[in-house]
Amino acid sequence: MTTHDTELILHTVAITGTRKTGHKTLAEYTSLFERYLAPFAPEAHFYIGGAVGIDSLTLLWLASRTSAHITIVAPGTVDQQPSEAQQAVARTRDRVAEIVELGASELRTTAYHARNRWMVDRAQMTIGFPHATEPSTGTWQTINYTAEQGKPRLIVPV
Repeated sequence: MTTHDTELILHTVAITGTRKTGHKTLAEYTSLFERYLAPFAPEAHFYIGGAVGIDSLTLLWLASRTSAHITIVAPGTVDQQPSEAQQAVARTRDRVAEIVELGASELRTTAYHARNRWMVDRAQMTIGFPHATEPSTGTWQTINYTAEQGKPRLIVPV
C-alpha cells in the first residue's frame, strides 16, 4: 500500500511544534500526546518534520505507543538534521512508513516553511504545539497556513 492509498483511508495529520521543549518534563509531553494525539492515532497518518523538539518527541511517542502510519519530512535530508533528530529517526525506522527528503541544499527559514507547507498540503488537519504565543515562529506560520487552506487545526500551547 502506498502513502497515497493510506491517505484515502486514514485521517492525515501534520504535526508542527517548537524546538524549545526543555521547559517541560517527558512525563508532561507524554500526557499531552496521550490527550491530543492518541485519539487520532488508530486511524491516522502523521506527517512529522523530523527536527528536534516536538518533531522528535512526537515521533518517538507515536512510534512506541501507537500503530499509526508515520511519514518523516525533511527540508533537505535526514542527514542534515541535528544528531538528536537523526537518532530519533534511526530508533523508529522500523515504524516509519516513509521518509521524504525535499532536497533543500541549505537549511534556512524558507526551506523549513516549504517543508511545512508540503506537509499541510497533504494533510487534512494540523496539530500544532507552539511555545507560548511567539507569533513569528515556524510553528505559527504552519498553523496560519493551515487556516488559510481552510483546514482544521488543533493548537496545544506548550
